[in-house]
This record gives sequence, structure tokens and C-alpha cells, in this order.
Amino acid sequence: MSKYAIAIHGGAGTILKSKMTAEKEEEYKTALSEALMIGENILKDKGTAIDAVEAAVRSLEDCHLFNAGKGSVFNSKGGHEMDASIMEGKMKNAGAVATVTGVKNPITLARKVMEKSDHVFLVGEGVEEFARLHNLEFVDNDYFYDEFRFNQWQEIKDSDSFQLDHSDEKKEQKFGTVGAVALDMEGNLAAATSTGGMTNKKFGRIGDSSIIGAGTYANNDTCAISCTGSGEFFIRNVVAYDVSCLMEFKGMSLADASDEVINKRLLEINGDGGLIAVDANGNVALPFNTEGMYRAYAKSNGESAVEIYGDKK
Repeated sequence: MSKYAIAIHGGAGTILKSKMTAEKEEEYKTALSEALMIGENILKDKGTAIDAVEAAVRSLEDCHLFNAGKGSVFNSKGGHEMDASIMEGKMKNAGAVATVTGVKNPITLARKVMEKSDHVFLVGEGVEEFARLHNLEFVDNDYFYDEFRFNQWQEIKDSDSFQLDHSDEKKEQKFGTVGAVALDMEGNLAAATSTGGMTNKKFGRIGDSSIIGAGTYANNDTCAISCTGSGEFFIRNVVAYDVSCLMEFKGMSLADASDEVINKRLLEINGDGGLIAVDANGNVALPFNTEGMYRAYAKSNGESAVEIYGDKK
């Protein structure tokens, strides 16, 4: 097999177009393009889908613009709790972590869980012990500081409110999760998702990003999925697996299955967000039911795009 495909996202429910400056839009598109290029170059060199998605997500985690890794939002205690998951489609191996603090790249930690443990999901103090055991890079809390994120937190700290990353009005919220999906030249699929969660979140809240089948899923027979949106709704609808299930058991195409889940089933329970998907044939789907979704994709046939607004795909 000689074809490949990769898609990435930096969150759905973007800043309203009317409030997006040309400079800020260019900044977002540049960051997306860099992450896409990093992942695509791995695939071009006949690298694996799992390497491509991890590298692309690491790039987004290292960028302060996105609510993952460096740009993670503040929780109710003024700290940062990050969630991530990764999955490969051949054997359906997966790794996930939640409530991670101090680790520079949670997606790499999730991959270590997949490859170096007998488990799928680690949380709390144990996950940090595991990270140190495997020599992952830790950073000081100041590394995660971002003035925009801090000001978001200041507006609602000491209250019972929480915020899904961005904005003054609910309709402007930007669900800051990052993710990547890929098909490599060997026909293997992989997916990865990472997030800093909700501003001012309490009680160790965990969203869909670290839950296999809800926010992340990969199956070589069908597709690879990474989700972004209101995590509770994605968990309740098992969104990532639902797309694969519709393809496997109802014979739906990637585009039709993705559209059914995001623009019908999710909306029926008032859930909002989007997903990125690639199937075993290299088709890409990027549906969302919000104003926009930070997204990009590239295929071996030369087709590519970097978009924020525009037609829903």
C-alpha cells in the first residue's frame, strides 16, 4: 500500500469569525500547518501512523495557542490537569492518562502506558510515578502559564462555574482539545487526543479525550477518530466508537457515519463539537456542528487544507 493520509485538529467551537483578527488567524494556521507537516513527513518517509499522530499532537501540545500541554487551562486550584489518549488500529492497543500534572507532553505518556505497561488507563499519583519511572520530561508549573488562560480563570475562580476554554459568551466557546489521526503506507491507522480540560474544573473532572471509544478510537477495518467538544456528551454517546460501528455494522461510508454522529445523534442530546477521521482507504472527514473547528489534513495524492471556518465537512 502506497497511500497515506493525516488529519489534525486544535479544537471545535472556535473564536467567532467577527472577533478573529487576521494576525491571530495566521498564527493559528501556522501552528496547524507545522503540526501537519511534522506528521506528514513521518508518513512520507514510510513511518508509522502511531509515530505520526504522536508527533503531530506533541507539536500542538508545545504551542500555547491550544488547550493541551503548554497552553492548558487553569483548574480551580490554579494548577493544570491534563488528559490524553492514543490508539493503534491493527491490534487495537491503547494508552490513556488523566489528571496529569507537570508532564510536558501527556500524549507521549499515554503512548508509554500503551507500550510499557499491561494497562490502558492511568490516573492520579500513579500516572506521575509511572512517568518518572520511564524518564518522561517534567516541567515547572510556570511552563504552562499563559496570560490569556490566566485571565479566563480570574473571571470565574472561587465560583462554581467552569468554562470550556474560551470566551465571554457560550456560543463563542472554543473547545480546546488537540488531536491527530493517520493512515500509513502499511495500511495501519492510529489516533491521538490531548487536552487541558475545562477552566476552573473541580473534583478531578475527566472528559472524553482520555476515554477510548469516546474521544479516541482506531480500528484498521474501519477508521481512526479524534474528537473535540463538550466531553460529557461525547462520553454519553461513545462518539468515536459510534462512527466506526456505523461503518462496520451498517456499511456506511466514513463521511456518512461521521455526519450522522456529529450532526444528528450528538445534536439530539444538545451536544456540540466535532471530530477528525480517516478511514482504511485514506478518505478524510472533518465534521463539526459549531461555528468552526481548527483543522488541517494532507493526503499522499497532494490534496491538503488548513481551515478554521468555512463549509462543514
